[in-house]
Amino acid sequence: MSSATLSLLAAATAGAPPAWTSFVPFLGMGLVFYFLLLRPQMQQQKKQRAKLAAIKKGDQVVTAGGLIGKVTKVEDLYVDLELGPNVKVRAVRATIADVMQPGGVAAND
Repeated sequence: MSSATLSLLAAATAGAPPAWTSFVPFLGMGLVFYFLLLRPQMQQQKKQRAKLAAIKKGDQVVTAGGLIGKVTKVEDLYVDLELGPNVKVRAVRATIADVMQPGGVAAND
């Protein structure tokens, strides 16, 4: 081979970027996906689990079906709710959507 061919071959191989640099955009997209989508959702789920764990007798709650009631009994998997005078239902604890702040309109008062 001539020296001109060797110098062109050396210049072509020396200018090529390392193979790992092709993964940098995917790593960047993964980080953006994690910080913009996954992490906020995990934090929201953590708050919801803490809220469900803190339910106690006398709390006013909203179920996933939209029913508002006062908690009369709390068990591991179930919650007994009073929706109105002499109207009591049993709900699965995981279906509680929110615990209402005191001072709102009462469901059965």
